[in-house]
Amino acid sequence: MGHPGRGWMLLVWIVAVSFLLADGRRLRQPRCPSGCTCTKDNALCENVRSVPHAFPSDVVSLSFVKSGFNEIAGGSFIHTPNLQLLLFTANSLDLIDEEAFLGLSHLEYLFIENNRIASISPFAFRGLKALIHLSLAYNNLETLPKDVFKGMDALTKIDLRGNNLICDCKLKWFVEWIHHTNATLDEIYCSGPSIHQGKKINDLQPHSFDCITTSNISSIDQEYMFNRVFLLYVHNFVVSSFLEFASYQLLKFESISVESFNFGNEQFVVFAQPFTGTCTFLEWDHVEMTFRTYDIIESISTVVCKPIVIDNQLFIIVAQLFGGSHIYKRDTSSNKFIKIQDIDILRIRKPNDIEAFEIDGETFFIIADSSKAGSTTVYKWNGIGFYSHQSLHLWYRDTDVEYLEIANKPHLILSSSSQRPVVYQWNRIQKKFDRRTDIPDMEDVFSVKHFRVKGDLFICLTRFIGDSRVMRWDGAMFKEVQTFPSRGSMVFQPVFVSKWQYAILGSDYSLTQVYQWDTNRGQFVPSQELSIQAPRGFSVVSVDNRVFLFASSFKGKTQIYEHIMIDLSD
Repeated sequence: MGHPGRGWMLLVWIVAVSFLLADGRRLRQPRCPSGCTCTKDNALCENVRSVPHAFPSDVVSLSFVKSGFNEIAGGSFIHTPNLQLLLFTANSLDLIDEEAFLGLSHLEYLFIENNRIASISPFAFRGLKALIHLSLAYNNLETLPKDVFKGMDALTKIDLRGNNLICDCKLKWFVEWIHHTNATLDEIYCSGPSIHQGKKINDLQPHSFDCITTSNISSIDQEYMFNRVFLLYVHNFVVSSFLEFASYQLLKFESISVESFNFGNEQFVVFAQPFTGTCTFLEWDHVEMTFRTYDIIESISTVVCKPIVIDNQLFIIVAQLFGGSHIYKRDTSSNKFIKIQDIDILRIRKPNDIEAFEIDGETFFIIADSSKAGSTTVYKWNGIGFYSHQSLHLWYRDTDVEYLEIANKPHLILSSSSQRPVVYQWNRIQKKFDRRTDIPDMEDVFSVKHFRVKGDLFICLTRFIGDSRVMRWDGAMFKEVQTFPSRGSMVFQPVFVSKWQYAILGSDYSLTQVYQWDTNRGQFVPSQELSIQAPRGFSVVSVDNRVFLFASSFKGKTQIYEHIMIDLSD
């Protein structure tokens, strides 16, 4: 007869070994390196001295900002083979070594921008067969080694703007490559020699180069470049140091949208929190001088909480990805929100944005629907509730809607993942919106937001990858004013503070860029950088003679900044 005690001890031993093995596996899972911030699939490293050797296995996008190393050495990413996007910006890099990206067979996007790259090894990009977008913009490149892009057959986009390329015989191969590649290239210009200086490299032909006889190639005008850089430095110093957004309060929740509103002579802010399924309202505590929770609306997978005040009544449009969307009203007698209406789930299946507006004294709101089967729909207030007024179109998967007035006439601009931004104009006779036109050459626009400067109308167009843009209405159409490199941007939002116009370009892969409008130039100039994880929206609140900027964060803590003015007179 056996011994039951031995069987029991054996079972305990097996369980213990299993726990140890499981614990060992957990220990072997790389953690987020020091100096880096990691979310589910992204990692952002700031001020690190070298490229870390290990990251969590689910990281597919990696960014380096203001790092302390000056070269990308060979095999730097051999331990991170799953990367799909890699970004270096505002670092001190001056060299890309041979086989720097060895092992990154899945990499699709590579951005090495705003560094000091002066030299690239001939085989720096070897092995990047899946790369479709390469940016080396705003570095110190004067030439490119022959056939540096060889084997990169998947390339569809290359950006070399902001370099000092010398169009001599060393670059002849590149001109030949331009005429044979399927990749698109932004307009770039020759910095020399004198025979080609100022010409578009894109327009040069191989026969433009006389490479048989030697010739004296004039250098770049160093004094001109020095003066230009010095003036830019002085200009940026004045802008960024005189006015800034200073971190004021950190909120311990993620959010996907933020809206500010006034109700009962008080300022409020509401955040949509998709992971907890709530609309969270904040109010200003005049004693503690902080923002505190005012109320909460419980919902499911909330994406937008849109406040609308009509005749001293507060309504909240709660857009949900699941379970339909609803309308709540603030009951002042019981001091709580009460659901008063459901929104037709057959029309609104996947809401992405809500815009409220008034036309001729009547109140409307519109929900942009991003599903294949839904329909972007305008709703109208009839004194009792909101009813469907107009469905604009089907099947277009709209991501954003913006209400604005063009030439004193109400308009809507719809952004979509399937077409260029479409402009609708209000028909005062039929009291509906008619499709008028679209914005040409602006595919893949996620959202459009407008602002005005001295009566002129401008729009900010957000693109996730590529260039976001500012355009101006010239009386007949929108024309480009300025472009901004977008690296994982889901928001490019104009905000007006006191007498200053800003535009904030968020990024999922890098720092958020704040730009300030320069009246003399008629353009935005860099003002400040903010560290916000996956920003999705911004809103300004003025209270007690102070101004605050609220920044929603989809993958990190929501943040509040105070707009301050620094006195430099001393």
